[in-house]
Amino acid sequence: MGKNDSWKSQIPAKSPFTIRAFIVGIIGTLAISVGDQFGLMVIHGSYMSIDFSTAGAVFMFFVIVAILNTILGRIHKSLALAPSELKTVYVMMTVACAISTMGLTAQLLPILTAPYYYAVPENSWAEILHPHIKSWLVPQGQTQIKYFYEGAPAWERGVPWAIWVKPLLIWGVLLLRLYFVMICMMVILRKQWVERERLAFPLAQLPLEMVKDEGNSILKPFFKNSIMWLGFGIPFLFGSLKGLHHYLPSVPSLELAQGVPVFNNTLGLYFRLSFPMIGFFYLVHLDTAFSLWFFNLLSLVVRGMMNTFNINMREGLGIYGSPSPIFAHLGMGAMITLVLAGFWVAKSHLKDVFKKAFTRDKSIDDSSEIMSYRVAVFGMIIGLAIMAVWLNLSGMPIFIALMFLFGAMILFIGLTRVVSESGMAEAVASTISSSFVVSGIGTSLLQPGGLTAMSLTYIWSADLRTSVMASTANSLRIMEGESRSKRPLFWVITLSIVVTLVSSILVLLEIAYKKGGINCNDWFFVGGARAPYEFFVSKIINPSEPNWAGWYITGGGALGMLLLMFMRAKFLWWPFHPIGFAIGPIWIMDQIWFTVFLAWLIKFVIVRYGGLKLFQKFRPFFLGLILGQFTCNGLWIVIDAIAGGRGNQIFWI
Repeated sequence: MGKNDSWKSQIPAKSPFTIRAFIVGIIGTLAISVGDQFGLMVIHGSYMSIDFSTAGAVFMFFVIVAILNTILGRIHKSLALAPSELKTVYVMMTVACAISTMGLTAQLLPILTAPYYYAVPENSWAEILHPHIKSWLVPQGQTQIKYFYEGAPAWERGVPWAIWVKPLLIWGVLLLRLYFVMICMMVILRKQWVERERLAFPLAQLPLEMVKDEGNSILKPFFKNSIMWLGFGIPFLFGSLKGLHHYLPSVPSLELAQGVPVFNNTLGLYFRLSFPMIGFFYLVHLDTAFSLWFFNLLSLVVRGMMNTFNINMREGLGIYGSPSPIFAHLGMGAMITLVLAGFWVAKSHLKDVFKKAFTRDKSIDDSSEIMSYRVAVFGMIIGLAIMAVWLNLSGMPIFIALMFLFGAMILFIGLTRVVSESGMAEAVASTISSSFVVSGIGTSLLQPGGLTAMSLTYIWSADLRTSVMASTANSLRIMEGESRSKRPLFWVITLSIVVTLVSSILVLLEIAYKKGGINCNDWFFVGGARAPYEFFVSKIINPSEPNWAGWYITGGGALGMLLLMFMRAKFLWWPFHPIGFAIGPIWIMDQIWFTVFLAWLIKFVIVRYGGLKLFQKFRPFFLGLILGQFTCNGLWIVIDAIAGGRGNQIFWI
């Protein structure tokens, strides 16, 4: 170490938790919360916050780090945020992406009002559902609900807060407790996942590279890398051509997705090129990427053969998860094993956590966590208890509420593990907890009141394409290199949650009452809003018994997953990663299997013939693919907002 390096090492690191970092983080959070609602509901542009990839946070972080922070640094170096402060900003924005639309708000408001707006004599919802919906859970007032969907007349502009305040505050009790439980669980598992198992956390690698500092340069080294800009330019060019084509049809636009019907037109084999997904999967282990596309194609063949020979299980599980009940049950069994076996592997760490929580053993150090193990453990237990009581008061029998929470937490933890290990930024589960419960125990124990209460859980536990738990896990990994106390990080995450909840709800209410919800987004205000009630009304009208065959298949999925995990742990030559079995057959893998295959093939060739050195050399290129696509998405939303364009969707997955 040279003299200058020795001098630098003595400079105390900048604290991540400064007032200006909080201010910039809040501004970024509001930009995502407000901008995403406007972009999705008014402009109908690209989705920026519906998946674990948190595209909105990546775009805003690029603007802050590469542009605004660089300009401030050139004015005076002290004005620029330090890398540690920038990490805090990113954490707040990635948490915001997990709430602003798909994660909560765009589900919450439409689902609360749908049973009243869509109730017509033909579906008998008024007779079947309304008597069992607790009045304190939903807004009351047919006229005001109609205005929410169709827009308020000129003489009644503004949000009718009188019908919204009470139910939103009551839902806030459940939701804030849910998010607190998620944070507690990630605190409990952080050391095991980050330090002991050293999961890849592909979604955390781009922001870490963007803030990495070398020397005294104002512009970060990442943005000086020509290979990165080459990767950046490819999706940016393709996306920009598509954006221009929307305004100027003479500009060519290349379609990067094509489907081929197979198995007598009963299934489709899709070839989709997703630049950011190539980037994410380049960052994961080869066996993980290989197993994802292999098990997807294997399941496609199995599904095709089942269709050919008319082999199927006739069971309705709703619109979420696998369209095949067989693969839905298999996937749930695999997910249960993934989580519970993960706990078994982590048993020594979990023993320390609970020992510290219950005995305050001073030999166990939890000072590097964002809260003490005692707070995390008791917070989790008390939080789950409060959630169970809340669900019981909403109409769900207590033992069923406990079973539902078990299923929900298995899926939340399992998907977070999948995202943290495999880079599946578009992951979804094979089924959802409410379907797991209804299939497992039948409808007689739930009764119409319990089934109606179960429909409201779709707000936060059905379309699991993003979550605060996953954002927290990635945030903890991003902050891993900071040596100072991380306890303030809990309040950073909490602040982002509260700001996003309040702002996104306010903005969506304003937009809906001004423009009419049915003019905003077809999925959130029509299909997704009606889905839970259509499913559970069918169950009320046609009661079902416990599906014992489903339990056997779930058990088979659990055993199959256990065998794959055993083989991987026992034999180094074993080529299959268990995660591929758990989520390979899901519908979204049908869409991106080809992208995963390309990423695996490219990385395989690079590592095989160039080794680790060549892999590292090309790494900025693949990070650039992610950044270029998400930057293009965000830029065209800004352009459309200025130019008045509508429906210019650059990117889906």
